[in-house]
Amino acid sequence: MPEISAKDVMNLRNRTGLPMMDCKSALVEAKGDVDAAEEILRKRLKGKMDKRTDRAAGEGRIAIAINEESGVASIIELRAESDFTAKNENFVKGAQRVAELAIEGPSGDVPASPEITKVVDNLRISTGENCSYARGHKVAGETGTTAYGKYVHHDGKTGVLIQATGSIGDETLRQLCMHVTAAVPRPAGITAQDVPAAIVEKERKFRMEQAIESGKPKEIAEKMVEGGMRKFFEEIALMEQPFVMDVTKKVKDIVGGKGEIVAFYRWQVGEQA
Repeated sequence: MPEISAKDVMNLRNRTGLPMMDCKSALVEAKGDVDAAEEILRKRLKGKMDKRTDRAAGEGRIAIAINEESGVASIIELRAESDFTAKNENFVKGAQRVAELAIEGPSGDVPASPEITKVVDNLRISTGENCSYARGHKVAGETGTTAYGKYVHHDGKTGVLIQATGSIGDETLRQLCMHVTAAVPRPAGITAQDVPAAIVEKERKFRMEQAIESGKPKEIAEKMVEGGMRKFFEEIALMEQPFVMDVTKKVKDIVGGKGEIVAFYRWQVGEQA
């Protein structure tokens, strides 16, 4: 039997929100495989466990930089050892500087440039902690037609960047970013078609197993699954979610017919990229 470390148990606790003993039991059954343990917990609770599975552990800060004139934006994650350092004014400024430097790089994932490394090294020296550049991503669109919205939560641990085109006001974009930050479950795609195939297949398999275990014939089980999947897409496709600031409307109603969300990035300190 593999040794189950307290770190593994806490990782699963952060992902599921379930009690430590339940998490440890599932890890023992899964022989230390965190993903398998999470699935075991879900089956035990018939899918009713806490849907907020984004409780990532770790200290640090998310920072976002936007250059509307050039049609580019970036989002980065900077790590620290303690919450005290992550909230330090110099660390906050350093994170923002790294985001600004990330804009200067190529589109897509941004590796640590010499300039970024210098900023991080200076933070290590000034704080005495092992600060690190965790990740960064640059987004580019057509100049003059691309708009961006951003929101970083007050604790700095969660940030959202939205790329859009068409006619969507700055305040609306900011509110949409706040929606992505707060929405439960966390949106997995802009539309149902954008939800990753692996997520769809995992959900479909789970629902089919539950339907068959309940004793339903295969034909009825398949219809139940299809109905359930439609509801599933309404829950995790961003445009179909009830808008958190006015649940009588969906996000697509807030976006309107004259605008379009092209991409969104919701990053949280400590989560796996």
